Amino acid sequence: MDRNMTFAEYLVALLKKQGVKHLFGIPSGDWLAYMEAMESGGLDFTLVANEASGGFMATVYGWLTGVPGVCYGTTGPGATNLSTGVGSAYLDRAPLLALTTEPPDKMMGRITQMAIDHQTLFKPLTKKTMRLDPSHAQEMLSDAIKTALSEVPGPVHIGLPEGTGDVVVDARLLEKFEADPIEECSDDAMIAMEKRFSASKKPLLAIGLTAVRLGLGPQIVRIAEKHKIPVVLTPMAKGLIDEDHRSYAGVLFHALSDIVALTNKEADLVVAIGYDPVEFNYEAWMPVVPLVHIDTTSCDIDRAVYTDILDVVGNPESALQRLIDLDPIDSKWNMDALKERRDLMFAKFEPTEGVFGPLTILKVLRKLLPDDGILTCDVGAHTHLIGQAWRTRHPYGQLMTNGWSSMGFGIPAALGAKLARPEAPVVCITGDGGYMMMVGEMATAKRIGLPIVFIVLSDTKLELIRLKQKKRGKVTEGTTLSDVQPQAAEFVFGVPVLSVDSAEAYEEALKKALASDGPVIVHAYIDQSEYEPLILRKHK
Repeated sequence: MDRNMTFAEYLVALLKKQGVKHLFGIPSGDWLAYMEAMESGGLDFTLVANEASGGFMATVYGWLTGVPGVCYGTTGPGATNLSTGVGSAYLDRAPLLALTTEPPDKMMGRITQMAIDHQTLFKPLTKKTMRLDPSHAQEMLSDAIKTALSEVPGPVHIGLPEGTGDVVVDARLLEKFEADPIEECSDDAMIAMEKRFSASKKPLLAIGLTAVRLGLGPQIVRIAEKHKIPVVLTPMAKGLIDEDHRSYAGVLFHALSDIVALTNKEADLVVAIGYDPVEFNYEAWMPVVPLVHIDTTSCDIDRAVYTDILDVVGNPESALQRLIDLDPIDSKWNMDALKERRDLMFAKFEPTEGVFGPLTILKVLRKLLPDDGILTCDVGAHTHLIGQAWRTRHPYGQLMTNGWSSMGFGIPAALGAKLARPEAPVVCITGDGGYMMMVGEMATAKRIGLPIVFIVLSDTKLELIRLKQKKRGKVTEGTTLSDVQPQAAEFVFGVPVLSVDSAEAYEEALKKALASDGPVIVHAYIDQSEYEPLILRKHK
């Protein structure tokens, strides 16, 4: 740098150095300096319909690129809206920088329009929150970026006092920051792990989202194959092992989890690799057997019940290599029985004859979506079905929020995924509840102009909650979105809508949508009856 820059110019230059290409949000008057700096500095500002969407888009962008997703909300209501998306980055473990405008120093603590305490607001939703001091911009931003990237990755909130964008700063450091290195696992812990694993007859591998983030799939498959043992996954870890692999036993927590539980209960040892209980606590599914927990953080479990716990904390790669290098164990797993259970489970996901429901939606989509495609989903009954039934061809091939679990995630997740990986086909499946929350983002999709297919499952109900009511034996009101199927428009904010009510019409519409050069909505009027026999099953 040959001159001092304004803070806005420095921020843009530093973000570009990190590999950031897009910043998501809704502008305010104080944000104008930053928008001007982005325009001159070549950083795209993606206008969204709701700041929460900006947070969700930044979360997915962080997952898929490995660089911090960046989002913005103005003072007060902009920040509170933004916080919903920031919570996803926190509990779904994505590197993110959340920027908000705060009152100038002289107005801090005063009563003024829109102003609330952003530092207190974001404290429980972030790894760190700070109010920027322009005289320390260089140090504070480098700290924020490294904190967001380092294990466990997550969001950092930076409050920007009004007027800071135009302040000239003496900040000249423009380098790409990396996450802090993960410490190696202790040798004593790995020796103890080897002994327990070698003595076990029926160890079970339980894989979580940290394994996706660290790219541990190949090592996990080698361990399973060498020792002839089964693998279960949390929903966000889908794609690490093929569903047709002989060791694949299924996904915890989601549809037909009672079939997966038949495998779990046989285990005499659980070896958890990158298992993050933010998706599903150990106690909810695991038999009371010894646990070897291999992760970057220590195990969170009820140690009064599960008393035999070995923490192998650090970079999992060295621990996994030790398991690969062991002589094959004397496995007593019946892999033929495992295959029978797996085949039975997937057979139950065949569409019901004469019913146009969610199983047809998934089967036809899997047939037509290329293997390098990305499917995002919202939160609801369809999530539980997708989590087990969708065959995920690669890590991050299916994106869901199973830590934060917020409705409204699916549509902005698809937008963020397409911007992060424009070469990949991207499809979103959302229920009509999630669609109603984020339908304004169709205007965002139209502005972006990239081909994304949005499949809306229209059954007029919040079906997951309705089924939970039914299980309690007390079906009350409050889950019906409409007494009649609403008639879809031909366009929503300029995005064409293809309405379908049969398998044949759906397949033709989906082919047309996937071939389009812009966003398309496929509005599917479905029969929701297929959900009930498949989801909300016992996990033990």
